[in-house]
Amino acid sequence: MIDDEKIIELFFERSEQAIRELDIKYGKICHNLSYNIVNSRQDAEECVNDAYLGAWNAIPPVRPNPLLSYIVKIVRNISLKIYWRKEAAKRSGHYTIALEEIEGCIADQKTVEDEIEARELARIIEAFLDTLTVKERVIFMRRYAYADTYADIAKRVGISEKNVSVRLALIRQKMKQYLIEREVLV
Repeated sequence: MIDDEKIIELFFERSEQAIRELDIKYGKICHNLSYNIVNSRQDAEECVNDAYLGAWNAIPPVRPNPLLSYIVKIVRNISLKIYWRKEAAKRSGHYTIALEEIEGCIADQKTVEDEIEARELARIIEAFLDTLTVKERVIFMRRYAYADTYADIAKRVGISEKNVSVRLALIRQKMKQYLIEREVLV
């Protein structure tokens, strides 16, 4: 398996081998993440393929570091769009679906202040994660970044599903208190 820097170089060379190497190295993680969100193998496959296309179109000029975080973020965003589109369809929200389809063509409604607030919140959450033990951080990230089930997390860290559930509840309480102390949450 080749390292991330070599994969990125393949993207810069516009070699299709870059996609193959990316799939070999991170495909399983991407497929599992997407499946955990959309709950359909076919939709997950489509989301991962769209993410690879997104990476192909963005690299170059972007030089992601680390590559795993970059591709996982793309997969998660695409998977969530599919998830919300399906949820809207279940509600017969034809108008909602139409709006979601066109939102990519409309200028972003976020202000500079929104972006600054989002970055500051991300920084505060990162600082909170630094206060957790390694095991707590793994549990938190596997659940909320990779959308793993309690069973998957329990298996990964060697504890019971109930223990995962309890630990996540405690971590959420700690995080809420941490955010309140920093006046992010009132």
